[in-house]
Amino acid sequence: MGGSIFRLVLLLNVVLVQLAFAAPLANDDEWEYYDCGPSTKSLPKHSSRTSSKVAVSSVSTRRPDTSSYSLSATSRLTSLSSSAVQTASSTVKPQTSGSIISSLETSGKSSVQPFPTSMVSASTTLSLINTASTSLPQPNMTTTASTMSVNNIFVAFATGPPPSQVSQRSDHPVERSMIAPQTKKLQTNKFYANFFLGFQASATFTHPYSVAWAKGSGILKSYGLAISHIERSQVAFGPGDPVQYLINPIGIQSITLSASELNITTQLTMDSLDAFSANVNLLPRVGAPPAITFPVASGSTYKYQAKLADGTSWNVYVTTSQSGYPVNSFTLTGVRVLQGAPGFQGFIQVAKVPLSGNTDAETVYDGAAGAYPVAATISGSVSGTAGTYELAWTKQGVANRTLLMFALPHHVQSLASGTVTDIKLQTTTKGIATGIVGDSWTLTEPNLPIDIGFAPWSPTHGSVDKVSAAATRLINEAGESELSQDMGAQSNLNSMYYSGKALAKFAAIIYAVHDVADNATLAISGLEKLKTAFNVFIRNEQILPLVYESSWGGAVSSGTYQTGDSGLDFGNTYYNDHHFHYGYFVYAAAVIGYLDPSWLDAGSNKAWVNMLVRDYSNSVTDDTYFPFSRSFDWYHGHSWAKGLFESGDGKDEESSSEDTLSTYAIKMWGRTINDKSLEARGNLMLAIQARSLHNYFLYTSDNTIQPANFIGNKVSGILFENKIDHVTYFGANPEYVHGIHMIPAGFPFSAYVRTQRFVTEEWNAFFSDGRADVDGGWRGILYGNLATIDPAASYAFFSNPDFDPAYLDGGASLTWYLTYSAALGGSPEYSIKRSEPDV
Repeated sequence: MGGSIFRLVLLLNVVLVQLAFAAPLANDDEWEYYDCGPSTKSLPKHSSRTSSKVAVSSVSTRRPDTSSYSLSATSRLTSLSSSAVQTASSTVKPQTSGSIISSLETSGKSSVQPFPTSMVSASTTLSLINTASTSLPQPNMTTTASTMSVNNIFVAFATGPPPSQVSQRSDHPVERSMIAPQTKKLQTNKFYANFFLGFQASATFTHPYSVAWAKGSGILKSYGLAISHIERSQVAFGPGDPVQYLINPIGIQSITLSASELNITTQLTMDSLDAFSANVNLLPRVGAPPAITFPVASGSTYKYQAKLADGTSWNVYVTTSQSGYPVNSFTLTGVRVLQGAPGFQGFIQVAKVPLSGNTDAETVYDGAAGAYPVAATISGSVSGTAGTYELAWTKQGVANRTLLMFALPHHVQSLASGTVTDIKLQTTTKGIATGIVGDSWTLTEPNLPIDIGFAPWSPTHGSVDKVSAAATRLINEAGESELSQDMGAQSNLNSMYYSGKALAKFAAIIYAVHDVADNATLAISGLEKLKTAFNVFIRNEQILPLVYESSWGGAVSSGTYQTGDSGLDFGNTYYNDHHFHYGYFVYAAAVIGYLDPSWLDAGSNKAWVNMLVRDYSNSVTDDTYFPFSRSFDWYHGHSWAKGLFESGDGKDEESSSEDTLSTYAIKMWGRTINDKSLEARGNLMLAIQARSLHNYFLYTSDNTIQPANFIGNKVSGILFENKIDHVTYFGANPEYVHGIHMIPAGFPFSAYVRTQRFVTEEWNAFFSDGRADVDGGWRGILYGNLATIDPAASYAFFSNPDFDPAYLDGGASLTWYLTYSAALGGSPEYSIKRSEPDV
């Protein structure tokens, strides 16, 4: 072969990190290797005239190095009898420490607040529809279902190109030069993006490991791929009690896998980018041809064990497809490198042995070595009130061995199939990962929010669309005033985020007036104004129109193309925050289509909304225009907001509540257009989010996932893959940090995700005893959130005759806050609920 290639198959949760060529050493480390015996395998093949090598660097950030390390060899796993030791002494210190990023990386992020701070004044009058000469549209009044039955939630809900009024272009400010062409649309927000963004030097977090292109850095100056795992004892905590942040060190190169031909001319490329996996290729020079295949062959697997200066142990499994290759004769060269003979064909797997010293871990690792995943698929269904999804991995290597994969805490809690082992490793920000034996996992969510609709909802009362007469009067008064506002001026802004919030605000008002206050005349009069304002976007005539760009495959703001500012509209053109931005539009469209079903079939209304859903939450992998599930991560159980920006701490998410809004919008859009699969997928996603957020974002006092010195913060702030920082991009005030996880406050899904216990603990810790009386729209957000646990106090605040409209943010309304707090029991003469209509 001409040039050799070094390939890493990236998956989110591999227990054995597998690469197709070599491995790394450092001083003060002890090595052992074991012959695992012959077996029949399907192996990735690497051809090279030069040799594979393993270099190791101590991962300790606390402990000083010692004076030497050694390599020892034993015969077979079944009889660890004879041994041979290779030793080397060195005065060169290993790389024992990393660095932390204590500041926020603000590329593509805005420091402005998440809602307009100036209100548009109301019109003088609202023209009411003449009901004598105009027939009002009638919603579908079918009784809402409490159960669903959908065999496949991952079916296409729309196909074809975006509507013609959305112009198309083939270029994007972020080039994709290091990615091989592929049929599937590329992922922009997934865990491996650092490998193709920026300088390609930032780590990728596979949980529990991190992997980075060494690119000549560190003591080893290697151009291979560096692997690291961080223990809780290495984490840097911020000041305060509870601490402000927890940050895992980066730049530690525990094990570096490389080849002798990789040097300064090395190029990193990627291929086969998918929602759960990708291939990373290291070529010795630009244009070198790939040299990896996957033939069926027989071979032997050998295990090397490195005992590092910090007391940790790493297993390295070497599998060759050549019967005569001397895998058992890797030798220690110099002071850092374990090097094999030239011509290696096969693959190498790396796994850290848990610090607990559990001897069963060795047995489990050995039993899984030789089999490895290269891709993953997902399937899902809903039956009754339960939802099930399955993660299945495409396996290669030893066919008769079962995969060993890492599960996060929320997986273990909902796992229905797969064997749980005692192998446990710390992750960076998701608690303890647990090894699961199984080529697939089945996970079940038993309590889907099927009965949540447009009306206010609580676990106690369910959906409530009837309130007292006194509350009805106040809702109508507020609704008439707020529907007199200039919807066009409030919504046609130079930001899809702010525009969507305004449209969603008016949609919620109209629904409340129509279904809760029983004022169809006022509601439909407002609906006509809302349809006019919404139509500006469907015609793509807003200030900054959308464009469909085919390079990455998505509907993005044209703003960056016009200005060159990558951070415009919170980085929308670079795929930041699409689920935040478009979720508001989808919710507003669901309300419009519910109240006026004929609107769905007019022009390209339905197609335009479907385009937004396909952009941020597509249901299929073979869509030729949009990738599968851009924002929502089916492994992590929540979305990632960061798009095409390199980040030392990986992807992040700031607003967990707007994440769930985007999912709730999918559910309700599916209900409105009578797409049961889409609605069922939204229900299951909401259930997964509720579980995931409870573990990683929203902390009750019994949370054992995050460090005990952090859970007193009650919310994460910004959760990155590598750190959690109790702050926002626009400030650190408590109302900012907590409020960003509330907005839009008091929506029907709020009490499902933000449980009464959590809201109570958060309120008592941060906002009781007058501490909620902050300035501006944040006060309204806090009191809207309060309705979940104290609807009477919330209703009293919003129904006060002296209520100051300055306490409403640009995406909130007095009408809805009154509706929500009254429906949950805050109004006098509280009345019983009735079933909410379904579409």
